[in-house]
Amino acid sequence: MRKPSLRARAWISDICYALLVLVTGCFFAISCALLLSQAIRTSPVRSWTNDWDAVIIAATYLLVCIISIALCVKRRIAVRRRMQRITKTHYSIVRKEVPQPVHEYISQEFARSCLVAYESQPCNTVHSGWGRPGTRLSGIRFRRALLDTIAEIDARARLIIPSHPNLRPHARMLHHFRFLLPLLPKDEDGLSELHYYDSAIQLARTVDREPTEEEYQRGMDAAASILQMLWECRSEMLEESRMQTNSVIS
Repeated sequence: MRKPSLRARAWISDICYALLVLVTGCFFAISCALLLSQAIRTSPVRSWTNDWDAVIIAATYLLVCIISIALCVKRRIAVRRRMQRITKTHYSIVRKEVPQPVHEYISQEFARSCLVAYESQPCNTVHSGWGRPGTRLSGIRFRRALLDTIAEIDARARLIIPSHPNLRPHARMLHHFRFLLPLLPKDEDGLSELHYYDSAIQLARTVDREPTEEEYQRGMDAAASILQMLWECRSEMLEESRMQTNSVIS
């Protein structure tokens, strides 16, 4: 069963308090009217004139009403003043503000809480597809991080090849970035960084299991190498363009 919110509970409390005051006031007024009517009926003249019993009853009820209102106002003012004396800012308790045993107890409890919080942090927990806590890969989801590099490489490639084809959702990286193959060096197996990057992306896209840390690291190394190559090509293009501009001006 859903519990009411704090705002709803506050409204319910205010409504109940208002109903209690209203009911109490009604009974107070009814009892006063009944006593006054009884005092008039039992008086010898059956009139308000010279009926001291009715005057005493009315004065008593009026006095009770004034005292009740005064007590409520006094209580309200006292609560408000006490709440205003509570500081709104947090500050440290220095040694001179509390007795020495109290200060030592607070310090020990604070140190114990810090130690418990530190020991409660996961350190050797390994979740498939996520970086291990406490390492530089902590909090990184391998699949998402690998797939995010596609848009970055595509945007960098368009700076060098403006007519680069549009990226399709399920296109192989080896096919989409085929125009970059001549710019990438190959290893002794005849494979470039684009081949390794394509393998890592295919694993992230199609395999049911999450990528391992080694697969993620290999894919990110390949992506970094491709981005570095594109950056160097971009720098050479800008330098060549600047030299041509200077030669034309001179």
